[in-house]
Amino acid sequence: MKAELKLMRIEELKEHEQYDPVHLEELFAEIVRDGVLKRPILVDERTKTIIDGHHRYNCMKRLGKRYIPAYLIDYRSEDLVVEPWDNRPPVTKEDVLRAALTGQKLPPKSSKHMVKIGGVLQHVTYIEYERPTPLNEIP
Repeated sequence: MKAELKLMRIEELKEHEQYDPVHLEELFAEIVRDGVLKRPILVDERTKTIIDGHHRYNCMKRLGKRYIPAYLIDYRSEDLVVEPWDNRPPVTKEDVLRAALTGQKLPPKSSKHMVKIGGVLQHVTYIEYERPTPLNEIP
């Protein structure tokens, strides 16, 4: 699956899920301590919906950043699949986009995005390569 790396304006991105406040605090402390955003987020190139990286996105907002590194993908691709985490109710790509576009966010960990690589499903972090970016290089 093709993923283009781009610096995205935070204000144009749309969340589809709420975040876990405890995890947000842990990640925020790590990012501040290290001075680095280790991995870009994953965003649908058409709707600007955040597919993966809600906590990273909210950390950057909290730090007053106007931009965030993001991998842009085609969310309509058949190689991208959405599943629920654990035993949660099923969720579809349409549910994800509806939540992002209406602002009625799904609960944390409602969607688990997977990508088909050689016929095997892998979590999308498989295509979200680590690209550590120092915070002082992010406007």
